[in-house]
This record gives sequence, C-alpha cells and structure tokens, in this order.
Amino acid sequence: MSVSSVVVVTGASSGIGRVAAEIFVARGCRVFGTVRDLRKAPVVPGVEFVEMDVREEESVQAGIDAIIEQGLRIDVLVNNAGMMMLGAVEETATAEAAALFDTNVFGVLRVTRAVLPSMRKQHRGRIVNVSSLFGVMPAPYMGMYAAAKHALEGLSESLDHEVRQFGVRVTLVQPAFTRTNLDINAPRAKAPIADYDRERGLVERAVADSVNNAPPPQGVANTIVEAALGPWRMRCTPPGEASVLAKLRRFMPAGPVDASLRKKLGLA
Repeated sequence: MSVSSVVVVTGASSGIGRVAAEIFVARGCRVFGTVRDLRKAPVVPGVEFVEMDVREEESVQAGIDAIIEQGLRIDVLVNNAGMMMLGAVEETATAEAAALFDTNVFGVLRVTRAVLPSMRKQHRGRIVNVSSLFGVMPAPYMGMYAAAKHALEGLSESLDHEVRQFGVRVTLVQPAFTRTNLDINAPRAKAPIADYDRERGLVERAVADSVNNAPPPQGVANTIVEAALGPWRMRCTPPGEASVLAKLRRFMPAGPVDASLRKKLGLA
C-alpha cells in the first residue's frame, strides 16, 4: 500500500481506533474516522471525522458515500468498532446477543459491503478486521463475545477468498486484553442467575485485573497499521501475551491449554 493511502477507521474516537488513526496520519495517509455522533467527535490532528452508526444500513452508506466524495477512493478499511459483554451463556437474553452481533459481525458486514464496490472498481484495497484472541480461544462468561469473534474470523477468511480476484485482501488482527474503555466498561448480562455467581465473580475479577495490567493500545494499533500497509498475512497478532497465547492454542494439546485458561481465570 502507498503511504498516501486513503484510510477509513471505524470507532476512531477513542482506544485502539483513535491510536491507529493517529499512526496512519503519521505514516502520511489521509484518514477518515467514524463516530456515532459527530458532535462528540474529539479533535485528533489529521483525522477527518464522519458520522456513522455501524448498526444502521443508511447511516453506513451515507458515511461511506461522504468519504468517497471527499477522498475520491478508499484504499484501506479498518473495521474496529465493537463491543464486549460478560455473562454466562444461559444468562444472556437473545436480544442481548443480537445487539452484540449487530455491532461486532453485522456492523462489519454493512461497512464492508458499502466499501467493496469502490475497491473492486479500482482493483485494489485492504480490509483489516479487528478480531480478538477470543476468536480462536473461547473463554467462560464471554460466550457471546467469543461467538461473535469466531463468526468474524470465518467471515473474514471466506471474504478474502472471494475478493482477492479484484486485488483486494482481507486480514485479521487478534489482540488480547488491552487497556481501553471497551474492556473496562463491558456490560453484563441483565438477568444474572445465582448459580453462576461464584464463578462469574471470579472471572470478572480476573478480567478486571487483566485489563488493568494490560498494555495500552499502541501495540495493537501498530499491528493494525502494519496489517493494512505491509505485506499481506491472514492473521496478525500483536506482540506480547496475545502472540504467546495464539501460539499455545495452535501448537499445544487442547487439555493443557484448557487447564491454563481456567487457572488464569481463577477457575482451576
């Protein structure tokens, strides 16, 4: 990718998306960041904010149309907007699960579908989907989040097969816990079941400790930028814990990996 690439980053007002947008700017790219409410957009030097709600088809199409009108093209799409949720699978209402999938999976689908006609026409492009280590390593009390990220992994790999004929490639970035508001403020399932209280409490404390001790977004953001502008790879894992755990999941027998995960979450 050229350093003068036109880049779109969804969910760019804070956290990983904001830092990634800043790094793209430093690399010489023209960067458009999306926010749900333009009135609440931060001032980020070099980043042009566009209003877009990834949960609404018309909002997505209007946002992408506005970006193409201003930037004339889109070379890189970073699907970063997302949400997390904690709770046992049995505790999770269908509506809660649907809301999470609406952002984390269907939101990616809406934005990707809106961008692809332009990328196909210009016969080049890179789509970076921000997944999670939980997309390959499910964890208890994060079942819906893990399910959504598993869906994103499958969608991305299938999509890459389909669009490479047009000079477009799709890649995944798989971070572990990162010190952002997404993890710190993750909502809980609204109808808890008492039988799960003890274990759920242990996992919630372990997650809070992991987030508080996690690195800031810079490492993940750097990985996103390299995934977008560097040589193509299907999966890109940030350095540190995410890289180590991804290797364990890939090369270690399932039993020890399962036991290690439960121990880390206080369930051993």
